[in-house]
Amino acid sequence: MFIPRRVGKIVPDSLRRPNKSEVTPMCRNIKTLFNFDPPVTEEEVRAASLQFVRKISGFTNPSKANEAVFLAAVDEVAGVSTRLLRALETTAPPKNREEEAAKARARAVERFGAT
Repeated sequence: MFIPRRVGKIVPDSLRRPNKSEVTPMCRNIKTLFNFDPPVTEEEVRAASLQFVRKISGFTNPSKANEAVFLAAVDEVAGVSTRLLRALETTAPPKNREEEAAKARARAVERFGAT
């Protein structure tokens, strides 16, 4: 249990917000899709949804018994993600895909070295 000093209430660990030092990085295969120019495509949303369902299910390729449920989950996550991306608002200018990709490559070189 975590007890905030100011509030004095007992908050279950599952409900408390982690400190920045406790935050684990998001799955590297799932990319940010919001606020890009050109806007995100349906294929990109579906690919991110597939990665998310793979991550939480633990299946890269589900068995025949789980395939229908797996694909239905991908469809549902893609639908919810599309609605979320359409509803989000920002005052920030859209990010350029090529510039963001170049930054990601530079970070990879710094992290892993040139290949």
